[in-house]
Formats: sequence, structure tokens, C-alpha cells
Amino acid sequence: MTKTYNITLLPGDGVGPEVTTVAREVLDTVAGETGKKFVYETQLIGGIAIDETGDPLPEATIKSCKAADAVLLGAVGGPKWDRAPKRPEAGLLGIRKALGLYANLRPLRVQYALSDHSPLKREVVEGVDLIIFRELTGGIYYGAKTRDAEQASDQCIYTRGEIERIARAAFKAADQRSGKLTSVDKANVMETSRLWRETVSRIGAEDFPHIRLEHVLVDAMAMHLVRQPRAFDVILTENMFGDILSDEASMLAGSIGLAPSASLGGSGPGLFEPVHGSAPDIAGQDLANPVGAVLSAAMLLRYGLGLAQEADAVEIAVEAALAAGARTADLGGALGCREVGDAIIREVRRAAMPPGHRMQMHWG
Repeated sequence: MTKTYNITLLPGDGVGPEVTTVAREVLDTVAGETGKKFVYETQLIGGIAIDETGDPLPEATIKSCKAADAVLLGAVGGPKWDRAPKRPEAGLLGIRKALGLYANLRPLRVQYALSDHSPLKREVVEGVDLIIFRELTGGIYYGAKTRDAEQASDQCIYTRGEIERIARAAFKAADQRSGKLTSVDKANVMETSRLWRETVSRIGAEDFPHIRLEHVLVDAMAMHLVRQPRAFDVILTENMFGDILSDEASMLAGSIGLAPSASLGGSGPGLFEPVHGSAPDIAGQDLANPVGAVLSAAMLLRYGLGLAQEADAVEIAVEAALAAGARTADLGGALGCREVGDAIIREVRRAAMPPGHRMQMHWG
């Protein structure tokens, strides 16, 4: 009997519905080629949820996501809601909290065919293959906030337990990759970073002594990522630093539109979304780059559903389509979002699915 996988779709705002549609079509192609069965339920989040329900994260959305095997999100936000009493981004923070998602994985692999599209020289970015582990539920984004006419504050709090669980996930990934882990903090200034460094160092010494651990200050890391990105493999950092550094790193590949992400917890469904925002200036014009969403769907297959071969097929198809010239305007191409999606789908149908296409990380 064929197993049914339940996927909740959260298209969201701006270009989110466009790229999510392409990602779903790629998943449907995988299902057709492999005999897998994916069942979808679409729910509201972000600005569109505010417009239709008054809430950026309706209870029906939370219920659907908790019942799913995996969740695929498009994007949230836009200037329309900048002055609204409720912000679309509250929906994203809320669903992460509701699902207990504490680890955000953002891989970056520079495609050979796109090396010349990076803002950096080919010799700097060629061969870059790294992954950022960003802690997702603590730090300044979730701390108490105050504001009056003269001042404002955002509290940054981390517990030892929050640091330990993301650190262990990153150490396990390093163990399956090159055996090197770079932990990023601001321990020369911030107490939360001092606790971060002490905790990461202790876990490394006690449980992963064979992993080469280095500590880098966040301002230095921002420089190193554009000067010598090949020097890094697994990067571990806290919530705000990871948010900033992963966006910086995404540009090494030539466009933030290429970057996927996965948000995972100890149990329950993961949340998979492209790194790019809602891009309201190009929404509805078939101009968005769907690759980040498609690669997020590949991460959904791998980490959310445990379908590594199928994930390999999607990643191979994306590489092949890009190498053949299927590119949107952000990569110097002339194709639309749907046309790039169609090119990837053709390659999925051609792709062999060998079990060892690339060394894979296993979550948990």
C-alpha cells in the first residue's frame, strides 16, 4: 500500500504563491515518477491572513501544520502592512514557535554554471559548499520589547539548553561532512555570546573531541564570508547573527533567489521555505526565481519525509536546468518563473535517482 504524505502549503504574500506553485508542481512530478503520494492542504499566513481573518497566524493554520508531515512556505510580508496593528512576520515567528522549530538550516552550494554570476570573482566562490545552522527560537527576536517616545529596547536572552540543542545538531552535521565546525558569536561584548561560546566549547570537548572547532566573532565572519568562503563548511550561530550572515552568504551563489532553508525541531513537522522575501515589486509578473522554493522542496523531501533519493533527483534536476541556461532575470536570463519551473520538471523526469549522489546529513 502506498504511503500518503501530508503537506501543508503556506503560499503567503508577494511572490510566495508563484514560487510555491512551481515547487508543488515539482513535487507532483516526483510523485508521478516514483509512485509516492503527496496530499496538500493550503492555509493562510502573513499579510493575506491578516486581510482575510485579522490574524497573521490563524488557528486553522496552526492545526493544519501540526497535523502535517511537512510544511512548505512561500514568503510573508510587504509594505502594505508596514503600519498595520499586526505584522505579517508575526505569523512566521508564531508558526516556528508553535511547531517547536529551533534549528534553521541554510545550505549554500555554488553551482559551477553560475560561478560567473556571483558578485565575487569565480576563483573566490567556485567550490563553495557550506551550511549555516541558525538557532531559531531564542535571542533578541523573542525577547521582551519596550518603546516610548524617547527610547526603545529589545532584550536578548539565551538559555544553556537552547544553545546545547542547536550546537549538538551542528556538531553532528560536521561529523558527517568535513569534521570542521565554525561557531560565530560576539563574545568580546555580549554576555549571551559568552554563554554561547562556553557551552559550544564544552559540548565539543566532551562529546565531539574529533571535530575541529573554531570560534569567530560575527563582524570578522561577515568579512571572511566574502574574502575566503571556501574556508568554511558548517557554521553555527545564534538567531539574529544567523539571519544576517545567511542572507549575505546567499549572494555568493549569484542571487538570493537560489537559496533554500529548512527549519527543524526535535519532533513533528519541519518548515521549508526559500530564503528570499515576498518581493512585492515583482509579484504577479512571473519574474520571481523559483529555484529557492524548489530546493526547499528538495529539503522537505530529505529532512521532512525521509525521501533522500527523491531529494537527490530534484537537486540534480535544478543543476541540470541551470547549466542548460534556464534562468530568470536575477541571473541574467530571460525566462519567467513558470518557464524555469517547467525546465526543472523536464530534468526531474530525466534524472536518475542514485542513492549516493552526495553525502547526506541525517537529522537528529
